[in-house]
Amino acid sequence: MVFASIMRYFVKVSMTMFCLLNLNGNAQFHRPEPIDGIVDDDNVDEPEQNQFEYGYYDNMHIEWVHQLYEEEIDIDVTRSLVINSVDYSVASEIQNLTVITTNRFGKAIVLNSHLQTAEHDEHIFHESLVHPALLIHNAPKTILIMGGGSGSAAREVLKHKDITKVIICEIDRQVVNLSHEHMEANNGAFNDERLHIIYNDAKDELERSQEKFDVIIGDLCEPNTSISNNLYTRSFYEDVVKPRLKENGLFVTYAGRAGNLSHKVVFSQVHNTLKQVFPYVVAYTAHVSSYGDLFSNIPINVDAEQLNNKIGERINGELSYLDGDVIAASTVLNKTLKKSLMEETSILN
Repeated sequence: MVFASIMRYFVKVSMTMFCLLNLNGNAQFHRPEPIDGIVDDDNVDEPEQNQFEYGYYDNMHIEWVHQLYEEEIDIDVTRSLVINSVDYSVASEIQNLTVITTNRFGKAIVLNSHLQTAEHDEHIFHESLVHPALLIHNAPKTILIMGGGSGSAAREVLKHKDITKVIICEIDRQVVNLSHEHMEANNGAFNDERLHIIYNDAKDELERSQEKFDVIIGDLCEPNTSISNNLYTRSFYEDVVKPRLKENGLFVTYAGRAGNLSHKVVFSQVHNTLKQVFPYVVAYTAHVSSYGDLFSNIPINVDAEQLNNKIGERINGELSYLDGDVIAASTVLNKTLKKSLMEETSILN
């Protein structure tokens, strides 16, 4: 993520190792060929026919072979997960949505061939997206989440004692419906009276509304591969996000993968785009996901001890992944990434 001035802003970026975020590429469910007779087709349950009537993802048909989910995350690089079942699939007016149960990561939601969130480790992603911005802000009370239909980001926001209002602005009602039904960890957040859900494109909603927020969070799909492209442009940051932030407000958003080989696809471009709008930019990453940039009106000091004190004072319960030391360490970038961010010239318009 990145800290910047004029308005504080976070960007969240996923690394190729992070299984929760949508990664560039295609996906398919398939069964591998039997090896030396070990795999016995007679002992593998075939799915119901209607379980797989969800058509094509990115022009690639998702088919049942054995219990594997495969996703191409880069050129010549494919990730595979063993799955127990494809539990549900539906085509909304906007995208194809599928719920799978994996052996290692529990239930997961796939949108248009991209794995979006998995119940056993999504907390790493969402703790890292939400808490640094809310802890650095002096006294956050009102929060807008762009996207975030899974409810996970809202769950993390609502752990902060002084939060008075959270708005999820989700374009696809089916994402909320599937998450409410299949991702039970977030039911408490969905039932919290401080949470409000608006079904609309975030850009349209922010342009329509005159309300301002302490923190705006972009829990979005990766740009260039999704319906979220209009939420990553210079004009959107300058003309839509910034006016809807209160004084010293913070903005944090997912910004693409930040691995050594993948960060130039989108992340460095998003980072440079934000630098055109916000004077201060500080990038940060994490092993399971990389988070992007935070921008602010003033330079930001990420002090581990101060962050730990704020976690104890502000948050109900304990965080599973983050503490002050982890947040501070996440701002240390490797040489390859730092060099690319310094040299990037592309701007998303």
